Amino acid sequence: MKRRLLCATVLAAGLVAPALVQAQPAYPIPFDAERGVFSFAAQIERSLPAVVRVTTLNRASNAGAVPREIAGGSGVIINAADGIVITNQHVVEGGNTFRVDLIDGRSFDAELLGADDATDIAVLRVPASGLSQVDIVDSDTLRTGDLVFAVGHPLGLDQTLTMGVISGLGRTGIGDAIEDYIQTDAAVNSGNSGGPLLDSAGRLIGINTAILSGSTDGGNDGLAFAVPSRILLAVADQLRETGQVRRGRIGVTLGSLTAERARLLGTPIIRGAVIEDVLPGSPADQAGLRRNDVVIRIDGRTVEGSGAVTSTVGLAAPGSRLDLVYLRGGQEMRATVLVEEQAQAAILVAASGDSGQAFGAGFRDLRSSDRAPEGVAGGALITSVEPGSVAASSGLVAGDVVLRANTADIASADDLAKEFRDNPDGVQLEVARGAERLPISLRPV
Repeated sequence: MKRRLLCATVLAAGLVAPALVQAQPAYPIPFDAERGVFSFAAQIERSLPAVVRVTTLNRASNAGAVPREIAGGSGVIINAADGIVITNQHVVEGGNTFRVDLIDGRSFDAELLGADDATDIAVLRVPASGLSQVDIVDSDTLRTGDLVFAVGHPLGLDQTLTMGVISGLGRTGIGDAIEDYIQTDAAVNSGNSGGPLLDSAGRLIGINTAILSGSTDGGNDGLAFAVPSRILLAVADQLRETGQVRRGRIGVTLGSLTAERARLLGTPIIRGAVIEDVLPGSPADQAGLRRNDVVIRIDGRTVEGSGAVTSTVGLAAPGSRLDLVYLRGGQEMRATVLVEEQAQAAILVAASGDSGQAFGAGFRDLRSSDRAPEGVAGGALITSVEPGSVAASSGLVAGDVVLRANTADIASADDLAKEFRDNPDGVQLEVARGAERLPISLRPV
């Protein structure tokens, strides 16, 4: 064991550099022959000038008052000619003045072109010349195990680079939004938000947006998540053109397939999106989709979980069509579904009465197989919340169980649907979330 360690140490020290130079083509890691070290510097350095610091300020109402800094993060320039910077929505939230600092020391006021809470993407424009931009690669080409680099300004430091691997793809359940995250173990901390996730060639594959942390101070535990380039580019294009994002829908509520659910459905795979409910008259209903169908491909993309379907549908242009491959009773089937624009205020109920949708929230009867909050035996389970909907902005999340609506006790989805129909201007809910009982006010704008 010691002998092996010594050999590794000798190699690392560069004491056999001539042999390494001769064998360079056999090494998958780039080798700097002049310095005798393995390095990705040549690939990454050309992208670093495109990474910026973003500072969000809130101008005081008093005339002449100095704007107050309220948030900070990172960003990346994707279009140098137009000065287009991508960052996170939560980095710019609540601000009315924005400052972008470049690696060359220049600093500029930036214009906010638009922000999208559902994907946590915001677009800024910097009036500057001589900018650098990052190359972008299609995130659908990524594989678990790929080397990646996170760049940003964590914890108040100057531009910082960390390395890791792609730990997983298609991650969901991190927040209540359109999710299809890249998971990585590259060190990401406060201040990295909005900064780029690069591949080993220095190309943009995603925007760092969230971490999971076991500590109260939100420190890095090797669980970081990035919005993939496929999503951020689609959102950025709409924000640049109109300042907002139009969302599509097909009229289903979805859940991710698990090993346990796959056994119950007799499905031979454990990756996919389970259709929980189909709204009557919706495009999904007209295409012949049913409850318990398992979507395994959408628009040519493999479906790992519900997030892949939600993100593809949510970002599809209303009026477009999506090709679905799904399993029903273990048999592979196909359908083409029309995408329609979200109708957030509509109240739709399945013919069976045990499921429905209102204000952008899907709901159904609470079943004995569901993991109900402590002390809850009945109610209406919230199965999905459409990003940007009234339900989402009110704080309702998937997994909540509605116990009361206004003054009525809720024992089923049919009870909740009745309250929604009787009160189209809004409903005051009491929901169970874990051990908590929370008030939620659903009020259409």
